[in-house]
Amino acid sequence: MMIKVCGMRDAANIGQLAELKPDYMGFIFYSDSKRFIGTPGTELFSSVNSPVKKVGVFVNEAMDVVVDKVLQYQLDAVQLHGEETGEFCRSFKIFLHNMQTEKHVEIIKAFGISKEFDFKTLSAYEDFVDYFLFDTKTPLYGGSGAGFDWNLLKRYNGTKPYFLSGGLSPENIKTIGLLKDTRLYGVDLNSRFEIEPGVKDIEMLKFAFELIRN
Repeated sequence: MMIKVCGMRDAANIGQLAELKPDYMGFIFYSDSKRFIGTPGTELFSSVNSPVKKVGVFVNEAMDVVVDKVLQYQLDAVQLHGEETGEFCRSFKIFLHNMQTEKHVEIIKAFGISKEFDFKTLSAYEDFVDYFLFDTKTPLYGGSGAGFDWNLLKRYNGTKPYFLSGGLSPENIKTIGLLKDTRLYGVDLNSRFEIEPGVKDIEMLKFAFELIRN
C-alpha cells in the first residue's frame, strides 16, 4: 500500500520525512489552506529524491498556473482537490501529454465524501485521471482532521484505484485492512500527524509507516 504524507512546507521537516521514504509527499498550493506552501524556492525540494514523488495540491486553479508549478518544481503528480470537472481533467491530461516531458505526471482527483455523495459522478473522470482520492466532505477542501464513514465506499462500483484520506490516525489505520478493497491504492496522512499545521510529528509517522508496511 502506498503512503502519501501531505501538507509539507518546512525544509527541516521535509528532510526528516524524506528519510522515511514515503511514496508520495504533498505540497499545498492553495492559499486558503493553513498548510499553504507559498512561493518556495526550488531548494526546498532538494531532499525529496526519487522514488519519493512530489505532489502539488491545487483547488480550482487555472490550468496554466498548475502547469507552471509542475514545470518549476518538477512535480511528479498533481492532486486536484476542488470542483474540477471531468472535462477539465481531460484537457489537463492532453496538455500534460503534449508537453512531451520524459516522465508521466500523475493526476489524482479528490472528492469530498458524505452520505449524499453520488459515486456515479466518478464515471466522468475515470478515463482522465490516474487515481481518485476520497476525503471527508468539508468546506475546507481537506486537512480538517475529520473522518467519514468508510462503509460509504461500498457504493463505489468503479475500477479506478484510490487513496483513502480524511482524519487518518494511528488508531484507525489499524482497521484499514477490514475494508478488504483491492482498489485501495494508498493512504493520505496529514493533520492527525502534526505538531502544528505544516509540521509533522516524525516519530508518530514512523509508527504509522510500520503499521501500514507490516
